[in-house]
Amino acid sequence: MTLVRRELGTEAAALDAADPLAAKRAEFDLDPAVAYFDGNSLGAPPRHVAQRLADVVRDQWGGRLIRSWTDGWWDAPERVGNRIAPLVGAAPGQIVVADSTSVDLFKVLVAAVRANPGRGEILLDAATFPTDGYVAEQVGRLTGHAVRRVPVAELPAACGAATAAVLVNHVDYVSGRLHDMGAITAAAHAAGAAVVWDLCHSVGAIEVRLDEHEVDYAVGCTYKFLNGGPGAPAFVYVASRRQESFDQPLAGWAGHADPFAMEAGYRAGAGISRARAGTPDILSLLALDAALDVWDDVDLAVVRAKGLALGDFFLRCLDELLPGADVPTPRDHARGHQISVRVPDAPRTMGALHERGVLGDFRPPDVLRFGLAPLYTQYAEVLRAVTALHELS
Repeated sequence: MTLVRRELGTEAAALDAADPLAAKRAEFDLDPAVAYFDGNSLGAPPRHVAQRLADVVRDQWGGRLIRSWTDGWWDAPERVGNRIAPLVGAAPGQIVVADSTSVDLFKVLVAAVRANPGRGEILLDAATFPTDGYVAEQVGRLTGHAVRRVPVAELPAACGAATAAVLVNHVDYVSGRLHDMGAITAAAHAAGAAVVWDLCHSVGAIEVRLDEHEVDYAVGCTYKFLNGGPGAPAFVYVASRRQESFDQPLAGWAGHADPFAMEAGYRAGAGISRARAGTPDILSLLALDAALDVWDDVDLAVVRAKGLALGDFFLRCLDELLPGADVPTPRDHARGHQISVRVPDAPRTMGALHERGVLGDFRPPDVLRFGLAPLYTQYAEVLRAVTALHELS
């Protein structure tokens, strides 16, 4: 076993030396004593964000005070949305950053069924992240739609004349399985249904192609692979062809056609701005804006290639050091940037890994999750994580 570890260590060192993204790690504020594998829950902070945010507080809030709203604060949700657009394969003018993922899901799903009248059901990814299920059930109650949970593999066949909208997670949050956006969207459209994609576990990891696949609507968070910080605002994608009919239920002043006219009645704003609701959270929004700088010189194809290579090496280390490990993550490349491992006592095991400086997380009842963030995760850290798992087994 010592020889195997030595050989894997040599391989990890060679992979890290050849990593085209190796220099990116220095742009993040990471504790060198910790191997961080939870970037799929909370991304590491880019080093420059703290200073940028301090400047926002001192110079914009403190110096310009209320004048900052017209100096760029009010338009920031659309401006930052346009920075995210290339990361999800969207042309400008289709993404706005506003509110939380749960709120955005509610807005978009109601708008989706309103735009598709005469149909009585919403199809829901059966293994969805809980929030998506909670929101879908409440939307069903409010709009009179039945909500039917269907395994993703069966969604294309399940779409029919009664289907108003389909809500799907691009990457399964437990197993890391990547779902076929193009095929599912095409099947839904063939049945006359609209599609809402949850991109929380794919934006910043997978080469998402919203425009290419003619997706109708999407939402995503920014605090995972985009490193926007805890509680960073989510984003909404509404395809250009869907914007005129986008009738969302949260008619807040920020989405009004003329917010500062203070009209008694609501008139939806033009384009993607109508997906806004309340006053933007400027500090979090501008922290995200700063964090997105790390993507300016990054090729998403290189990010995807490294994420898959990290996963392949993780699986190789498991095969060598923990043969027979129960791995629900696909071994082929139909996966996001995480590896999941089932163990009998996941909370205890993850706690023990944390004590050894290996930070991942677990999902009930028995799944350990190891997120692989290509901008800063190293192959040597992968070996460290699997070695720790072996020592605890």
